Amino acid sequence: MLVELGGVRLLTDPVLRGRVLHLRRASAPPGSPEALDAVLVSHLHYDHADLPSLRRLGRPVRLVCAYGAGDFLARAGLRPVEELQPGESIDVGAVRVEATPAVHAGSRRPGGPAAPAIGFVLRGERSIYFAGDTDLFEDMAALAPLDVALLPVAGWGPKLGSGHLDPRRAANAAALLRPGIVVPIHWGTFHPRWTRRGRWFHDPPHVFAAHVAELAPEVDVRVLVPGESLEL
Repeated sequence: MLVELGGVRLLTDPVLRGRVLHLRRASAPPGSPEALDAVLVSHLHYDHADLPSLRRLGRPVRLVCAYGAGDFLARAGLRPVEELQPGESIDVGAVRVEATPAVHAGSRRPGGPAAPAIGFVLRGERSIYFAGDTDLFEDMAALAPLDVALLPVAGWGPKLGSGHLDPRRAANAAALLRPGIVVPIHWGTFHPRWTRRGRWFHDPPHVFAAHVAELAPEVDVRVLVPGESLEL
């Protein structure tokens, strides 16, 4: 996700290539965004911290990551890097970037650091929550008030392991967070090369929207396909 807030441009967990390991992108890869103020890296899994994509951004770009992930990114030639623990924050221009908890095993395997996963709340002219990868967690409701929540609703395969939100659990998260708008993310982009795309690939945001209508009808769901944008 590329977020433009108060004149600040923030990019989240960029994967700008057509393939990552065994995963293939369903549509053409995006171009490399320009004039970035910072890149937010929620955790070190290959589909969220893609080193070739981060290097593709060109000039040194400020990276913000979880505590314990900074050395790994710096050794890969990516600087400057700043680490945050849940509850800590930094300022990027006029935007306050706050780290939040995340229930997700974020370690880089094999042989990588055992760094945790985090999410981010961006507070400026608006308040925006980028969840990264997470399951429901204690005190999620304390992140409110929020204007927008970017919530994962699926994954890159037909099955989700622990530490993820499926459409129903993501709707529960929306009910806790009570944002004005929620955008389902982490769906309809990558798939294993041997797996046929089907309902598991296309349906999650629409199933999520139906659950939100039941559990939090005051929350406005905006479904964006990869490449689309939303202006507030």
